[in-house]
Amino acid sequence: MIQYEIKVSGKVQGVGFRYFTQKQARILNLKGWVKNTVDNGVLLMVQGEKAAIETLVDFLWIGPPLSQVKSVFKVEMQIIEEYSDFEVRA
Repeated sequence: MIQYEIKVSGKVQGVGFRYFTQKQARILNLKGWVKNTVDNGVLLMVQGEKAAIETLVDFLWIGPPLSQVKSVFKVEMQIIEEYSDFEVRA
């Protein structure tokens, strides 16, 4: 299992992006969380198999219908805490 911090920018707030991400992550059996950021982006912390995370990244580039993704930036992180689900955070 690996963990990535992923930052998504573009038109990703107010379009259902966090719930879209949660749905895809759960389908892929990934754990972690997603939240909006003060710079109008979205931040994820995601744990799971590398192939599943890569698939999630592909979905993030697509996003829900009203979104317009400009960038997806990911950095591998050391696992400090294991998550039991994938949740939307405020």
